[in-house]
Amino acid sequence: MTTVPMYDATRLTELLAIIGEVDAVELKLTVPHADHRRVLDDLEIDSLDAQIRQVAFVDTPDLRLSDAGLVVRARRTQGKAGDLTVKMRPMLPQDAPKALRTLEGFKVEIDASPTGFTCSCSLTAGVSDRKVRALLGDVSGLRKLLTKQQRSILDDRLPEGVTTADLRVLGPLTLLKAKFAPKGYPRKMVAELWFLPDGGRLLELSTKSAPVAAFQAAAEARAFLAGHGIDLGAPQETKTRTALAALAKRIESEQG
Repeated sequence: MTTVPMYDATRLTELLAIIGEVDAVELKLTVPHADHRRVLDDLEIDSLDAQIRQVAFVDTPDLRLSDAGLVVRARRTQGKAGDLTVKMRPMLPQDAPKALRTLEGFKVEIDASPTGFTCSCSLTAGVSDRKVRALLGDVSGLRKLLTKQQRSILDDRLPEGVTTADLRVLGPLTLLKAKFAPKGYPRKMVAELWFLPDGGRLLELSTKSAPVAAFQAAAEARAFLAGHGIDLGAPQETKTRTALAALAKRIESEQG
């Protein structure tokens, strides 16, 4: 198994400078495709215990919003209401609009993997499943579903030359999300298996931590995962970027 070095001094300094200002830290690891079945079996993750979700994104076909650091996500969850999220990534805590910091649903979070970290700010609002489902078939309803604050974020950060009329729904993708308590590990973990439009799959393991406990949580996670033979040096993919790239490629092939 590959040994992964800790972040270099510069990156550690950057992380230490902001970690006290975020709401949470999520530690993530992408599992190599060839190891999916072994890891799921070894960690005793039962797909029948998983929650079914659908995720779609709103962007231009060539992903100009994503390239500008803006993600608009619509999500459906089995047996629950849906939600809409507008995320700014990367964005440091000090750059987050002050008017948003006190809003319910606003979050400043660090996503960290063995190869690096990203800080993002997001605003999520609950939406009925019926309305999210309607949005998946008709993007023109987006502005009515977004809250006033979400619309403001979108309008302020639309790339030059892009209007809401240029946006379309990419997806949805289906995924399975399973929460579990691994034996020999002091924290709960989450496994997400995303089914991509090209037939590929992405398996991510994650655990959340309060900022004050992030380094301890990271050390515990590394030891636990390494002990189960999971390659910490494998190439890492973020779910959103990987999904968007696959969806954009499908659109290109359909138009080609």
